[in-house]
Amino acid sequence: MRYLDLFAGAGGLSEGFIKAGFKPVAHVEINEAACYTLKTRTAFHYLEQINNLTPYIEYTSGQISREKLYSYIPKEKLDSVICEEISAKTLKSIFKNIDNLKGNESIDLIVGGPPCQAYSLMGRSRDPDGMLHDSRNYLYTFYVKFLKKYEPKYFVFENVVGLLSAKDEKGRLYLNMMKKAFNKAGYTISQKTLNARDYGVLQNRKRIIIVGRRTDANFNFQWPEHVPTDAHVSAIFSDLPIIHAGEGDVYNCQLGNNPDPWLIESGVRSNVPGMPVTYYCSRTHKEQDLEIYRIAVNKWNTQHERLKYADLPERLKSHRNQNTFQDRFKVVAKDESASQTVVAHIAKDGHYYIHPELEQNRSLTPREVARLQTFPDDYYFESLSGKPSRTDAFRQIGNAVPVLLAQKIAESLRDNWNE
Repeated sequence: MRYLDLFAGAGGLSEGFIKAGFKPVAHVEINEAACYTLKTRTAFHYLEQINNLTPYIEYTSGQISREKLYSYIPKEKLDSVICEEISAKTLKSIFKNIDNLKGNESIDLIVGGPPCQAYSLMGRSRDPDGMLHDSRNYLYTFYVKFLKKYEPKYFVFENVVGLLSAKDEKGRLYLNMMKKAFNKAGYTISQKTLNARDYGVLQNRKRIIIVGRRTDANFNFQWPEHVPTDAHVSAIFSDLPIIHAGEGDVYNCQLGNNPDPWLIESGVRSNVPGMPVTYYCSRTHKEQDLEIYRIAVNKWNTQHERLKYADLPERLKSHRNQNTFQDRFKVVAKDESASQTVVAHIAKDGHYYIHPELEQNRSLTPREVARLQTFPDDYYFESLSGKPSRTDAFRQIGNAVPVLLAQKIAESLRDNWNE
């Protein structure tokens, strides 16, 4: 079953569908760093298919260049990542590229969701205009154009729960406008809000999922069943070595021999011999922040209480606004069944994602955050320059769909494809 991935990001949604047996025809994404991430992951899947992962291992170990890695990959595979903004100006050329890639084959499925900033509660609260005139509000209309062009049997559309209340300047809900547009394009839809923690992900992350089927009949999608797990957030740390602020390595992390079973069951830990675990490198922090981290961790570990910014000693308060965002410093509690939601703001600072062990006293690394998003350890996050970028990795991870959640949706769709 062949699919298009629109607004693909770093490929979390797509990776889940690949794991469920679907085949990508093309990924369309505007961010160039994310496009390189998609190309590198495409390289991984191709090399895995031909049973020769050595070039990928050499690249993610820092031994060869990105250009050298890509030289092992057929051009049409790399060209399946279309690095373009989806707009009225580019639509014709994107269609042409996809037509060349798919040949005479059909497109069975379209997945993806436009950028969430315009619909998110946080985005609306921070924007003076409430995001009312943000052009991203209407990117869904281009999604509909892809549906009309390729007429897939199904589509899977995802976005943030803020979409439930986001309205235009006339007070109309964007969600209702989307539904009408999907129906007009010939699709009957089924909608549900899913929390990733219910599907084996160790993170609270709610998303609206809309599944559409091209049919005139009633359609009731068989949503995936909840996946019970007794794992705790501590699982993501279980086989990682102790490092402190400013320590670690982009390329060379030696895992322990006793991983939590969740790492194996979720597909996060790689079973490929010699496969490096990348981006286990911590930020450096100011001494003031490190002191706040110690207070936050100690308060959680001894009292099971979250730190409130207002309760800090005056000498540690540097923010003028002390009445809102009281939880701006937050520990990722290892004894909980799910962490707080991972968001792209982690690219700016790690205060909301403090490591739970006093001994390490730092914020989370990109690899730890990627594990919360259930990206496999062999997933490499690119930058535009080709040099490792912790900031680019954080941003891509924070914007992604958890791989395991995507996989459960994909498996349910696959198993009920002809129903």
